[in-house]
Parts: sequence; C-alpha cells; structure tokens
Amino acid sequence: MKVMMILKATPQIEAGEMPDPADAATMEAFNRDMQKAGVLLDAGGLKPSKHGARVTYAGKQRSVVDGPFAEAKELIAGYWMIQVKDMAEAIEWAKRLPIGTGVANGQEPVVELRPMWDFEG
Repeated sequence: MKVMMILKATPQIEAGEMPDPADAATMEAFNRDMQKAGVLLDAGGLKPSKHGARVTYAGKQRSVVDGPFAEAKELIAGYWMIQVKDMAEAIEWAKRLPIGTGVANGQEPVVELRPMWDFEG
C-alpha cells in the first residue's frame, strides 16, 4: 500500500527558517535508510506558503488567492511517499523520523499518515 507521510508546517518553517545542517544531514541519512529498505518512493520539502497560491472553485468561477496563508498548523511543510505492507509499517517508519526532538516555540512537529486510494485493483 502507498502511504503519504505529511509533515505539518510550524511558524519557523513558514518563516523560511532552514534546518540546522546537522539536522538536515540526519534527515538525509534517514531518507537513505528508507531508500535502502525499498520503502521510499518520493520525498520533498515545500517552500513557505508565501510562495504559493490557492485556487477555489464555485461552479464555473475560479478565484486565486496568493499566499501567505494563516494557521501554519494547517499547512504542509513536506512529505514522504512510501510503499509499505500496511499502516502498522507506515507508523513504524513515521516513529523513526528524526524530528520532534525539541519544541519549536511551543509547537511540536506533527506528521500525518494518509493511505492512498488504490484504483488499480
């Protein structure tokens, strides 16, 4: 099954603060571990929402709102697309993510796991 692990944004991420080089190296090592295990399909980090836009739909009407967007906790900072046998395995990989070792201005990082629909079966 394919599962997306979604890293929720924090105020620091939305401010464009880059991770400490040592933390970035630790994350790269973790990503390599997932690759070696044959689990990692794709991964990436997203720029702050000030670089983005939202398109809303109301019938045939389209509206565009440029970022930044409020409520960092509702935004996505990055993702991992993984291929695992079940949600229990996805949860085990998420528990191993090298994040959340400290509190960033009172906000703990959150990773949400969402299985993908399988339209092939």
